[in-house]
Amino acid sequence: MENKKGLVLVYTGNGKGKTTAALGLALRAVGHDEKVYIIQFMKGNEKYGEVQAVRKYLPNAELVQKGLDKFVKKGKPSEEDLKLAKEGIDLAKDVISSGEYDLVILDEINVAVDYGLIKEEDVLDLISIKPEHVTLVLTGRYAPEKILEAADMVSEVREIKHHYKQGIKAQPGIEY
Repeated sequence: MENKKGLVLVYTGNGKGKTTAALGLALRAVGHDEKVYIIQFMKGNEKYGEVQAVRKYLPNAELVQKGLDKFVKKGKPSEEDLKLAKEGIDLAKDVISSGEYDLVILDEINVAVDYGLIKEEDVLDLISIKPEHVTLVLTGRYAPEKILEAADMVSEVREIKHHYKQGIKAQPGIEY
């Protein structure tokens, strides 16, 4: 789209729906024939509903996972966790700087920073190299203050009530 102003959008907070909001933007962008690139940090399960849907139904969107199919131990990431996070940052740099994509989503990148997989400065560098027309979305809890300051929009998703506390387990189509 000509003269489109790319933005930096952050979805953070302790509530459910940050990734879902970012994926909603991806769906909207593809509906306008825009190209979308999604990198999921700290996630490595091809069976997630969003992975399957992007592969089947969104030809203008690419999704890459840079994580293992298990939880990262905060403060004790494995070598593989660190390697995948570095690959994710390097890929993000290439994708963003190429200017080929209209929307770039870095899912769970805020958590990757909080867990010590990625440096805050690396994320700020990604923001600084973003071409004018590219919108960059950063999701995940614990978004650092400097990233919040660099953003054009910040939405905090706050948990008020969650079905987990009623003993309802994670369900396909809802949590993954």
